[in-house]
Amino acid sequence: MAGAKNHEYHILPPSAWPLLMSVAALTFTSGMVLFMHDLAGAGVVLGLGIAGVIAGFYLWLSSIVKEAQAGDHTPVVQLHLRYGMITFIASEVMFFVGWFWAWFDFALFPSELVEVVGGVWPPAGIEAVMDPFALPLLNTLILLCSGTTVTWAHHSLIHGDREGLKTGLWLTIILGVVFSFVQFYEYAHAPFEFGGNTYSSAFFMATGFHGFHVLVGTIFLAVCLRRTYAGHFTPRQHFGFEAAAWYWHFVDVVWLFLFITVYVWGGWGAAYH
Repeated sequence: MAGAKNHEYHILPPSAWPLLMSVAALTFTSGMVLFMHDLAGAGVVLGLGIAGVIAGFYLWLSSIVKEAQAGDHTPVVQLHLRYGMITFIASEVMFFVGWFWAWFDFALFPSELVEVVGGVWPPAGIEAVMDPFALPLLNTLILLCSGTTVTWAHHSLIHGDREGLKTGLWLTIILGVVFSFVQFYEYAHAPFEFGGNTYSSAFFMATGFHGFHVLVGTIFLAVCLRRTYAGHFTPRQHFGFEAAAWYWHFVDVVWLFLFITVYVWGGWGAAYH
């Protein structure tokens, strides 16, 4: 009886995966610094970092999935997992706040940044900007539709409709992939290049990081789809899917702010490409 479990908490077994992820993240960021400065060994270090991050994600998340299937994610554990996901999304919000802050600083005070933007916004040297009501509007509609389909999948799961869950996930993943292809096409035909000036740098960094988040969210949902076909998730225990849905809605909301701020307001008065 001394070893009997009389609480709802889950005591984690020793794991090497958090250490692996820490080392991999350090290697990846170091590789990025070397790459940006065009230093020797950048490709090797960056490649090792990317491989380590992918391996760490797979191994660590596999352990978490096994815990969930073993019944270790009790209601109180799920509550704390939700707190962790909320904190993570809040940190992501602040990450994008930094890019919006830079954008507003450049756009609202161009007269104080004559040497940087030429006293006007869009800055001197930008002959044309992306038409917000062409591909960006199309991508906005795609993401809004994907938010609807992932909500449909969530409600289907809660009400025990496994086919509705699968269909909603498939549609959301397809829409996420289409969004990424449209954005890649937009980048390939952009009238300005990355690093040419503050406008192009802020544009590509803000929208590019969002595109990366769409890619991560699509992979997140694909893992949920694979787990769905494996028989995982029940109406009472499906935090893995719930976290993916929260992340996807976060991606949707950020894009709406990017569309209004960067595409519509940020290029107001300039010629459209």
